[in-house]
Amino acid sequence: MNTVTASVPAAASISENRDRILAAIDVGTNSIHMVVVKIQPALPAFTIIDREKDTVRLGNFCEKTDKLTEAAMQRGIDALKRCLQIAESLRADDVVAVATSAVREAKNGLAFLDRVQAEVGLTINLISGPEEARRIYLGVLSGMELKGQPHAILDIGGGSTELILGTGEIHRSLSSTKVGAVRLSARFVTTDPISREEFIRLQAYVRGMLEPPADELKQQLATGETLQMIGTSGTIETLAILCAVDDYGTVPDPLNGYRMSYKALSKWIERLRKMTYAERLALPEMSDRRAEIIVPGAVILQTAMQLLGAEAITICECALREGVVVNWMLTHGLIEDRMQYQQSVRDRSVMATAKKYQVDLAQSERIAAFAGALFDQTQNQLHTWGAIEREHLWAAAILHNCGHFISHSAHHKHSYYLIRNGELLGFTEPEVELIANIARYHRKSAPKKKHEPYRELDKLQRKQVEQLSAILRIAVALDRRGIGAVSRFESQVESGLLSLTIYPAHAEDSCDLELWNLDFKKACFEAAFGVRLVARLAER
Repeated sequence: MNTVTASVPAAASISENRDRILAAIDVGTNSIHMVVVKIQPALPAFTIIDREKDTVRLGNFCEKTDKLTEAAMQRGIDALKRCLQIAESLRADDVVAVATSAVREAKNGLAFLDRVQAEVGLTINLISGPEEARRIYLGVLSGMELKGQPHAILDIGGGSTELILGTGEIHRSLSSTKVGAVRLSARFVTTDPISREEFIRLQAYVRGMLEPPADELKQQLATGETLQMIGTSGTIETLAILCAVDDYGTVPDPLNGYRMSYKALSKWIERLRKMTYAERLALPEMSDRRAEIIVPGAVILQTAMQLLGAEAITICECALREGVVVNWMLTHGLIEDRMQYQQSVRDRSVMATAKKYQVDLAQSERIAAFAGALFDQTQNQLHTWGAIEREHLWAAAILHNCGHFISHSAHHKHSYYLIRNGELLGFTEPEVELIANIARYHRKSAPKKKHEPYRELDKLQRKQVEQLSAILRIAVALDRRGIGAVSRFESQVESGLLSLTIYPAHAEDSCDLELWNLDFKKACFEAAFGVRLVARLAER
């Protein structure tokens, strides 16, 4: 990669298995975005440690020349200087920057890149539309599990819209179309609020431009496959926030995983097109620059969902910038297989969080193994939970003690807070809430409706927390001394009785403390499953 800056040292040798700091910059049509991440090659995973965004509007071309204006270029250079100052202050090992639609199409785009190199000391890689789509796909894979199911990924930029079809394996189709929120606003919108005539022309143009890539995408679907949609970009996130505030009265945090319905989106478009700029600006989380272009952006999203027959779209907060990070990791040999990277995104995220909060992984992995074994041995006898719930239990088991990072006292409550407000990539917001609750109830009080986070769950979710946290309590008791005294156990369910036979790791160990702790903690399990639990040491 051409990632050079005068003030930031070049990347370390890939043979060094140490953590690194990488700054990834996206020079877009509307904004310049940067994420600074800490890369942990041993996992491999990365965590975002800082963000920077500046709306510079490079896409405001001079109409007579089709060139970037002097004012826009200067705004871009100033923003990039600030980005490098932040990267330097965070001691970034490397900086990688890419430029997209506006710089691709401007007649003086290459001259602008030369100017950035001279004045800023940064080499920017100009990438094609399909390459932009490929990296967006990598970014989405870093933040969401597709589970082998076909997903149409839509990214609405200022100058172009990318549409990708993938399942978590190699992409099936990539497209980049010259319809973007800034481009459309400049071409079609002259009235405030937008007139009916301009709105109709805008809709017709967007449909004509998006039909070919949408048809190409649908042709790649196998018979019987059901398509789901994922949306990225500031435009889609802003629209999702408006819908979420209507649904819940507040903005989801994080927004990652939120599902916006086509019906809710359409209602908002009808409202937005009748609003003046000042009225749009007064809406929740609406910036001045976003208020200018939100109507054309919304039309792009609505049209794409129409063409693909999508009733809802799931928000992903990872996109091009995160894809630039993943691509850097691939090209530097830190990920052997990007599809292996995708399939383990949830696992890696949990392990990265555990490492962040200095969890004793050896003990947590033993407890997670015990919890999984008890889950499996009692499945279809005491419960009917499946693979997804088992994964929630595993994540809670790995992270149940992370609250020690704050304090030993009431650490189960601290664990809830850290999990709930951490960065568990690949999980939806409701899943993170479930994992946090399961971990919170691994000790002390059983789940109670007077506890607000538990009370806000629905009936099925409360049952999941009640039963899986009870399993986790038993698993914790089995490793009471934290030395791996129990090697395994066998369970048998019969006539309302669960019998546990405990096998010690060392024949001379009586595991008295583990057996006592099991007896002490079994009340929640017995209440959750309606059985009596009896544990005994296996005969020597």
